Amino acid sequence: MFALLRDLRTLRRTVDLPAPGRGRSLAIRHVDAGSCNGCEHELTLTSSPYCDLARFGIGVVASPRHADVLLVTGAVTARMREPLLTAYAAMPEPRRVVALGDCALGCDMLGTPYDLVGPVDSLLPVDLRIPGCPPTPDEIAAALVEFLDAKPSRVSGGQPAA
Repeated sequence: MFALLRDLRTLRRTVDLPAPGRGRSLAIRHVDAGSCNGCEHELTLTSSPYCDLARFGIGVVASPRHADVLLVTGAVTARMREPLLTAYAAMPEPRRVVALGDCALGCDMLGTPYDLVGPVDSLLPVDLRIPGCPPTPDEIAAALVEFLDAKPSRVSGGQPAA
């Protein structure tokens, strides 16, 4: 085991990866509220060796009870309204919400008005907005790392929300 850790440390220096240096972590619960799955594919790529969000202490959890952040993709559909509110209610305090992609932000939403409740911020207080259709893994990773390092406040595209 110690040999493996030593080899990993040597590899990290060789590749010149930045040291984690953070004492905190971020547990994310992802909810697809009605998207085209473009954002999900890009979100999955953030756990690849290229972005490797785990080295910053950011990971996806299976239960909202273990989550620090609720990450929502897609415009909220009528059928996903209650499950989204249930997941939010199950989270421990302080509850943080991230809206990922243009559909979640209410821009050019997918679907008909009859099927949609609207953007995420029409139901939940959004702490971080990550625009794009879909946003790239680098944009998602940078925003989440910045969110982890930032003081608790509402953020929009790296800027405090109005």
